[in-house]
Amino acid sequence: MSKMKIVVVEDDKDILQLLAYNMQASGFEVLTSRDGFEALTVVRQSAPDLVILDLMLPNLDGFEVCKELKRDPETKHIPILMLTARGEEVDRIVGLELGADDYVVKPFSPRELILRVRAILRRSTSDGGTENFWQHEGLRVDFEGHKASLHGEEIALTATEFKLLVELVKSRGKVQTRDQLLDKVWGYHFEGYARTVDTHVRRLRQKLGVYSEWVETVRGVGYRFRV
Repeated sequence: MSKMKIVVVEDDKDILQLLAYNMQASGFEVLTSRDGFEALTVVRQSAPDLVILDLMLPNLDGFEVCKELKRDPETKHIPILMLTARGEEVDRIVGLELGADDYVVKPFSPRELILRVRAILRRSTSDGGTENFWQHEGLRVDFEGHKASLHGEEIALTATEFKLLVELVKSRGKVQTRDQLLDKVWGYHFEGYARTVDTHVRRLRQKLGVYSEWVETVRGVGYRFRV
């Protein structure tokens, strides 16, 4: 069985070596880059299963790299895990808004990083369970095909956004707390990451268009999908 491939983009040589070592020790094939422009070339040529992307890069920063990858039909499906500086919450929110699947704050624990990577990869390859699809009015969620569509037009969802939609749809009518969604969708629960759920819900609502109101906020508790 071939190894899953990860591209690590980080301009700090020591951190890059640490990331590459831990990813390789965990059984992944690793390609590296220390420059934003070079990173785009490496990702497009290698078609990795995931990209670990630092925000502060020379020539082309991580935000622009993420934007370019999500704009390109050939790479938009590739999950992105962003590395951000401690305390820069606005950077993390912007990264998620651009389509990143998750983020890790520096200085990070290699164990946490690997946990995040494995959780993202599970989301991008998991199926929808026993149901094949769910549909109501113009919204269709194809669990088996791992896609959603509005009036026949496919919605450009990241792996995380699709998994979030699936969890909400399958639990429709029931309230789910942010902690529950973190456990089910992200596969972890760390203190201070509930904001991640809010950001992804906001992005999902934007993409659902006229059906955005089906994702309800239950103030002080969490979210509920109700048609």
